[in-house]
Amino acid sequence: MSKMIVEAEERDGPAIGNLTAAAGVFKPVEIACVEELWNAYRQQGEASGYVFLVYREGERVLGYACFGPHPLTEGTFDLYWIAVDPETRGQGIARALMERVEDEVRQRGGRLLVVETSSTPDYVPARRFYESCGYGQEALIHDFYAPGDDLVIYTRRLSPASHIAAR
Repeated sequence: MSKMIVEAEERDGPAIGNLTAAAGVFKPVEIACVEELWNAYRQQGEASGYVFLVYREGERVLGYACFGPHPLTEGTFDLYWIAVDPETRGQGIARALMERVEDEVRQRGGRLLVVETSSTPDYVPARRFYESCGYGQEALIHDFYAPGDDLVIYTRRLSPASHIAAR
């Protein structure tokens, strides 16, 4: 089966919602937020401020990422969401999605990618993943999400698009 990362299509909405819920760490309000961003993207495309990419194996979506430019900045982008089917974790899907997001950000003139996550134990794997991809902790805001749940901000400076090897 062919594996590819492509911009999400209308038909990917249910899979994106299911992957978000299956991740096992997101609260109902966060799952609803993904749905809200997906609906904005579905209706307006990139004009929504969001881009959804999916990792597809044949017709099955095994992971997705959502990113977009940070308003009122020059070349700063946010990675809003990244999730992989729990049954396929450890197979390089998240890393492939992250690399593709970085390429897409560079192509859009991005120079800095920002990732926000939680400090709770459930997010240890996510924080390790970001660090393994070359992201450094830039800031920590105590009790941001809730008492005892800090906001951890990671960043990675990206080289210009002209340095991307031809595909």
